[in-house]
Amino acid sequence: MPPLPPRDIPRTRTVEIVCHQGANEYAPPNTYAAAQICVDWGMDYVEIDVNTSKDGVLYVYHGPDLEVTTNGRGLFHELTAAEIDCLDAGSWFDPSFAGTRVPRLDEYLRWIKGKAKIFFDVKRADLPHLLALVRDMQMQDDCFFWFGDPDAALAFRRLAPELALKVNADDAAGVLAVHDALAANIIETGLGNLNQEMIDACRARGMKLMVFHKEKDPAAFRAMLDWGVDMINCDHGDVVAQVAADHAAARRPAGKP
Repeated sequence: MPPLPPRDIPRTRTVEIVCHQGANEYAPPNTYAAAQICVDWGMDYVEIDVNTSKDGVLYVYHGPDLEVTTNGRGLFHELTAAEIDCLDAGSWFDPSFAGTRVPRLDEYLRWIKGKAKIFFDVKRADLPHLLALVRDMQMQDDCFFWFGDPDAALAFRRLAPELALKVNADDAAGVLAVHDALAANIIETGLGNLNQEMIDACRARGMKLMVFHKEKDPAAFRAMLDWGVDMINCDHGDVVAQVAADHAAARRPAGKP
């Protein structure tokens, strides 16, 4: 059995927490179960991967290989929606999740809207179709996007100037480059890249700074908070929330609740 998620998660913090593929320590990633835990914790964002079936249906799935997190074989985009809907996406994680299905994106967004915001990691998708879905759901202010392909990021910015885009950068020069080229809204980097020059570059251009850190490492999370980052993208939102609450309490003026 996977560990049980903690019940009482502190809600007082100065940083936004992004849960990478949901609470993936406690439930299969990119599933309703993993997202529900994040909702119960009061997390700010759930990161999901967007993929597409052979017949053009959008799903919440990393891929491209099926055998990593389902009982299927081959590549995700080679299966039709009818075939994907029959996959077991939970047994590999733990028998208690047997029968878990791969979520269709439209249904997933209708379910999570108003409960948590979404970070779209777009793996394979028809961009106009995806943007139309987000706009139809009126989630423009409740999401941001990332694309591993620079050309896809540029196409996104041309089609959706009003939507938030996350871009990776390692230093202040990289921050300036992606701001000028893509009007990026969020910069993601690693803890080892943080320095005052990079932070100042983001602040001067109104860009949020997010650190991606998968390890369960309270000391690292405290260091990020000491730097004053805006967002933490992590696999352990429960730990980040506790560290962030303790950090906020330690900085609270004496005598104030």
